[in-house]
Amino acid sequence: MTGAEQPRRLRLLTGCTGVGKTAAAVAWAERNGAEIVSCDALLFYRGMDIGTAKPSALDRARVPHHLIDILPVSEAMDVARYAEMARGAIEDIAGRGRPALVVGGSGFYLQSFLRPVTDEVRVPPQVRREVEELFGSGGLPAAVAALRALNPEGLGKLDAANPRRVAAALARCRASGLTLAELGRRFAAQPEPCAGWHKEVVELVLAPEELDRRIAERARLMVASGLLGEVERLRGEGLERNPSAARAIGYREGLEVLAGRRPERDLAAAIAESTRRLVKKQRTWFRTQLPPHAAVAPQSLSSTW
Repeated sequence: MTGAEQPRRLRLLTGCTGVGKTAAAVAWAERNGAEIVSCDALLFYRGMDIGTAKPSALDRARVPHHLIDILPVSEAMDVARYAEMARGAIEDIAGRGRPALVVGGSGFYLQSFLRPVTDEVRVPPQVRREVEELFGSGGLPAAVAALRALNPEGLGKLDAANPRRVAAALARCRASGLTLAELGRRFAAQPEPCAGWHKEVVELVLAPEELDRRIAERARLMVASGLLGEVERLRGEGLERNPSAARAIGYREGLEVLAGRRPERDLAAAIAESTRRLVKKQRTWFRTQLPPHAAVAPQSLSSTW
């Protein structure tokens, strides 16, 4: 293979919430002339600043960041759209001769660089409405029966007791005219994303007690910095019309306070506890879903990586 044919390097930096990804990424990118592509499921949204610990204006002046503040809070992002935009960003960065550093802890979005996460099936609004009406009139049993009628080979590994998964499967089968087995075979046959890039993953890690301390301090600072006011303002901008944003840690608890379902004095503790539960899930995901990778402390991220 000639030098011109060598794959380009795409670096992906991940780690649990609160581990220190932003500071480590900005320092590394500044040393190496790199640009950062966000892989965080919430940094897309304008105004979601305090509760996401969004990179500061100073950080973003030091190093160019991509895919931050690109949507109003009322407009949901999806992984197919993200993957297209992210690949455009890394190609643009490479075209200017600079390294691209993908940074974030959102597993599904991170996965979009490593393996297929979606396919070409797009479900029209009318089909979604039909599925919703079926659930409304006959509930889960009617939806499962309709799905089985479209899948004489069976439902495979689908969790037929999960209404959300059944609804999505039924909508996809109706929209595509294909069975779940056929959809699965087509999905498996898709090419690897970001072909032509050599992907290198580094996970930032801290001792559990240190991460726990940082999580508690992070939650306290968010509340002290005006998180509740941010949530109230965003609610007026349509936060609750975007389920992914409204259920995000910090915003979910803030909405509960504003609705009178949680005392304000408990806000920081509730955010910290929700973050700890998320971290537990993230650790499992990193352990089971990431390819072989290095795990280093934030301060040990090599300048030569």
